[in-house]
Order: sequence, then C-alpha cells, then structure tokens
Amino acid sequence: MRYILFLLFFNCVFSQQNLLINEDIWNFEFEQKTYKSIYHFKTKNYYSTIEIDRNLKKSKIVLRAYETGEVVDVILDSSSSAKIPFFTDYFFSSNEKKIILETNSYPLYRRSKLAEYYTYDVISDEINYVFNGLIQEPFFSPDGEKVAFVYNRNLYVKFLKKNVIKQVTVSGSENIINGIADWVYEEEFGLVRAFDWDKDSNNLAFIVFDETDVPKYSMKIFGNNLYPFEYSFKYPKAGEINSSLNLKIYNLESEKTSSIDLSINKNDYYYIPRLKFSSYSNKLFFQSLNRLQNKLSLTAYDLDAKSIKTVFEEKDNRYLDIQKKIFFLNNDNFLWISDRSGFNHIYLVENEGKSLNQITSGNWDVAKLLGVNENTVYYSSTEDNSIERVIYRINLNGKNKKAISPKTGFNGASFTSNYKYFIHTFEDSNTPLVYYLRESKTGELVRRIMDNNELLKKLELYSLSTKVFSKININGQELNMWMIKPTNFNPKKKYPLLIYQYSGPGSQEVENRWNNNRDFWHQMLAQRGYIIACLDGRGTGFKGKKFKKVTYRQLAKFETEDQISFAKYLSRHPYIDKNRIGIWGWSYGGLISTNCILKGNDIFSLAIAIAPVTNWRFYDTIYTERFMGLPKNNSEGYDLNSPLNFAHLLEGDYLLIHGSADDNVHLQNTMRMVEELIQEDKQFEWMIYPDKNHGIYGGNTSIHLYNKMTTFIEKKL
Repeated sequence: MRYILFLLFFNCVFSQQNLLINEDIWNFEFEQKTYKSIYHFKTKNYYSTIEIDRNLKKSKIVLRAYETGEVVDVILDSSSSAKIPFFTDYFFSSNEKKIILETNSYPLYRRSKLAEYYTYDVISDEINYVFNGLIQEPFFSPDGEKVAFVYNRNLYVKFLKKNVIKQVTVSGSENIINGIADWVYEEEFGLVRAFDWDKDSNNLAFIVFDETDVPKYSMKIFGNNLYPFEYSFKYPKAGEINSSLNLKIYNLESEKTSSIDLSINKNDYYYIPRLKFSSYSNKLFFQSLNRLQNKLSLTAYDLDAKSIKTVFEEKDNRYLDIQKKIFFLNNDNFLWISDRSGFNHIYLVENEGKSLNQITSGNWDVAKLLGVNENTVYYSSTEDNSIERVIYRINLNGKNKKAISPKTGFNGASFTSNYKYFIHTFEDSNTPLVYYLRESKTGELVRRIMDNNELLKKLELYSLSTKVFSKININGQELNMWMIKPTNFNPKKKYPLLIYQYSGPGSQEVENRWNNNRDFWHQMLAQRGYIIACLDGRGTGFKGKKFKKVTYRQLAKFETEDQISFAKYLSRHPYIDKNRIGIWGWSYGGLISTNCILKGNDIFSLAIAIAPVTNWRFYDTIYTERFMGLPKNNSEGYDLNSPLNFAHLLEGDYLLIHGSADDNVHLQNTMRMVEELIQEDKQFEWMIYPDKNHGIYGGNTSIHLYNKMTTFIEKKL
C-alpha cells in the first residue's frame, strides 16, 4: 500500500515537471481553439462558422442559434456530396442566398493568394466554378447576382444567372495591375482587393497600378531542379519611384470604362489606400495620401454629377495612419479616428466635412472602432490599462459611455447584424481564448460559447512560469514590461537574461494576452534556467501620439537606447548575471537587437537577429518614408542608426538568420551586414534558410530555426 501511494505521489510530482521542447511547440501541440469565419445573418437570428478537418479533407458550414448554441442546420458539408469540394473559407452574398467557397489556395505575399472558387446556390443546391482557374478576390455584387474577380491582373465579372463571364480590362501585364494592389500597397496599407461595387450593382470602381517605372528586385529560388531560377517583382525602395495610379469606373449596362480625373490635386492623390462606394448614395469615397504621408484626405466622387470633392482632410507635422475602415451613417456622415488631441479618438464628421464632433476623449487610445448602430458607437480602448483592451459603447453625442466587457484582460467583439448581441472574446496571460455571448446594450452575459479548458488541463502537466507585468521608468518615460523567471527561481542565485523585443512604430509586445508559440519557447528557456524579459520602448503604440511619433526621422535611435537602458537597469538586480545578458528580435526587432550588441557592447554579450533591416535605404517606400522621410532629405537619420555603419563595435556573440526568398526584408540586408563584419574581421555565426520568406517556416523549418537559437543561447549565454 505504501508502495502504491509512493508511486501515485511520484507520478503526480513527475507529471508536474514535464518540459517543453521545440518539437512540441512548433508542431502546434499547444494551439488554442478558435472560431473560424464567424458570419452574422441579417435575415435570421443565427450565426455560422466553418468547421475544418484538414486531415480528412472535410469541411462544413454550421448554423447555430445565438441564445442556445444549438446546431440549427448544416448549410454545406463537403463530405455529403461529391460535387461539393473541400473548402477552407466561405463568403455569403448580401441576400444570403449564395455562397462563395474557397479551395486549393496558394499564398502569394503576406495577404494575397491565388485560389479556386465556387459559387453555391442555397436555394437550388447548385454549385459552379466562378472561373476555371486560379483567381483573386472574388466579390459578390450587392444584389448577389454577379461576382467580380481578378485573373492574370485583369478584372472580370461573372453574371451568375446567365453563367456568363465578361472581361472588364485587357491591359493586365507584367507592369499593369487592374483591381489588385501592388506589392507595397499590400504590405504596408493592408490592401489586396482594389475594386468595389456601387449599391445598385451597376458600376465597378477599381484602381489601375502602373508599375512600369518601379525598380525590380530579384532573388534566386533554388528549388529541387538542376538550375535555380530568378524570381523578380516590382519593389520600390525608399526614395524610388512608386506605381502610378488611375482610378476608373466600369458601367455594366454600357460596358464602358471611364477615368476619374485626379489631375486637379495630383500630389495629394499620390497614394489611394482605400476606396468604397456609399451604401446610401451614388458616391465613391476614397482615401488619399501625399507621398510624405502627413496629409490624409477623404474624397467623394459623385457618379451622377461626375464631380469630385474633398470632404475631409487631416494634416500632421509628422505622419498620419490611414483609416482602415470608415463607418458611414445613412446620410453619408461618417466616423473618423484621429490623434489630433494627442490620443486616438473617434470623431463624427457631418455635412461633408463642415462639422467635426469629438465623441471619445481622454489620455488613452481608442484601439479599434468596432461598429455603429443608429445612435450608438462600439469600440475597444486602452482606457483602463494600455496593455489591455476593454469594449465600450457610447452615444454619438459622446454621452452614456459604458463598458460592456470585463475591465481586465484582452477583450474583442463581433456584433450581430441588429446589434442585439455580440460574440465576446476574452483572454489574458493566464487564460486562453474564451468565447461568450453578451447583450450589446448592457454587456450582460447570455451564455458561454466555447473555451479552451482542455488546453489548460493539458498544460497542468507542464511546469510553467507566470508572466509578470510591470511598469518601469526608463529615459524619463514610464514603460511597460514583462518578465518570466524560472519556476524554481532562487533570488540568491544569478541567472542569465534574454531580452525579447520588436520595437517597431505603433507596435505592442507587452500585452496581457494568452501565449503564442513564441511565448512557449520563452517558457522553455525559463525551464532551462533563463530569465526572459520584454520592454515596449519609445515609438511603440497605445500610449498616445507623442510617445509613438517621437522616433520620426530617426528610427532605431530611441528604441536602441531604451533597450540598452533596460538591460542596464535589470543588470542591477542581484539575481541577474550582468555578464550574461542577451537580446533577440525578428525583422524590426532584428535591427534593434543588432544595434544593441554594437552600440551596447558594454552590457550585451549576445544577440540574435532574424531577417533584420540593416539600412532603411533597403526597405520599401511607404513604410520607410512614412517614418523617415525621403533619403535625400534625411541622410543623417538613415545613416546614424544603421548597423552597417557600426560593425566595428561588435564584441559579443552574434547570430544572424535570414530566409533567402524574403520578399519583404530582402536578403540584401543580411549580406551587406555580413560583408561589413568580415571587413572589420569580426567573428559571428549566421544561417540562411533556402527559399524561405520573411516568416521562415514550412515543413521542419520552424523546429530547426528554434533549435538553432536554443543551442546558440545555451552555448553562448
């Protein structure tokens, strides 16, 4: 009996000591459950989600009742009929009588893809190809009778009743793109579909990108064949020529295309990052930016009058962010987010820009505008804590503000079509995603939809550390940080320290959210006796305009200074080994980690840089010029913070990693850094992942990458 009790005790203790390994982490053993593609019906009191079994190649669209969660219907099931393909996403028409199904998708760049698409008629049970080939961005007309899409850089329309396809443009070529954004727009403005339907389904507005004068970037794709091949694409580096733009409208009845005359304000229409037809009038609204991105306009083109008018304009002495989505009211008044008060807040713009009324106010940022219904606006904000998000409602007049989610953690919301309910997502550093149904008016809980308790139960078998959040004063600023200590932490011992950061403009890494795979890797290192810390320094987001824009024209200066000061601050703790302090980061974070081991060689003994920018002259126009201006006007800002100019300062252990097919931060950055280090006779380690993009993943790649970093850290730190 004693033996049995001992075994039970031993097994219990042992089960608490399971160690994390990269193979488990990067095979997604600790991935949380999420809902895919939630759709709120307008015509029914239901919502739908997609359920996918990738192993069995099965997928279905499930219809559920809000109040009970019961399955009301299975709208579509790929296993129920041979004619229904395995699909990975779906899109309803506005009248909810037809569905677009996505299958066999292939990624192009960060947000774009090629795929095969089908239309499914809910009433007749008919299914048909949209187009016999790989296409981009199929989009229902408001009447649900037509689908516009792009094939080989040309815009097409399919008339569903007649099963007829009309080619709208013929100019698509290596240099001309119709209706789809070019590379730099996609990457920096988050734009892929560059066309839209008018409310009556009679007109298509679209942007034509002319890349003729945009310089090419080429990279080798090694593959498995005898000879590698050259992959070239248009990529405008800072100071170089961007695509020229034409804004056109195609009328389906006349089958004629007309151009909108932008010559009256050519400089102000340098970028057109968004376009959208009004749902209430015959007006096309589009956002435009000048090249320096310090003047943002909303312009309306009246289809009936053939007239163009700027209805609102925003200016800044540094830079402006675009409006990711503008919410229009039924009279073409609209909601606008601006940091003109010093913080991001919501404004009501009325009477074609003549009236501007501030709805929210305070020394905190609106993080996201979530919706508007009649007199009520819904948004998430940092009002209660800059590392958290809370959902609020407020009247258009700025009165009756109310929190409708918990005032802790990271809260998100997806509202029903009538705004009676919202699906509420909650997470914090100790709680993986939980889905709730709440009343929009009061925030009152209706029911718990889904949780990740199974994942929590699984993680009980592992010895994990608590992520501790705090605020510290660095370089005259109160900054957010977190720290993870080993589970068996002994304050009398000295531990090596590894700092993780990203540091890019407007970003946030110190968030009270559940773990991603990178967090689990940090937990693995903590299990092996390392302290991990993270700091959001100056230039990061959600602490107001002044804090965010302080890095203007000198990217990487204050960010580097703050991380060096952070390391020095932590080194004074008795449990930190000041001789074993490292830093790592990816992309922008790779730039900062490189700068830190060079300019902070008295405090950092190790750095890992993955896919770093090493000189802002190598990066794209839109991102770089937004924060740095043109190279010809800010040569000093570009050079003083470029690690290429400080290779001679390397003293510690440096690991440099890049994917050879990185279309975003080009391998050129690393190769130039390598050459500078060689010429300065500096020893370092580096790793190139063949044919991998900026994310460096696929097959066994992630496991290899993180094992590489783990070994380097354990050997050198």
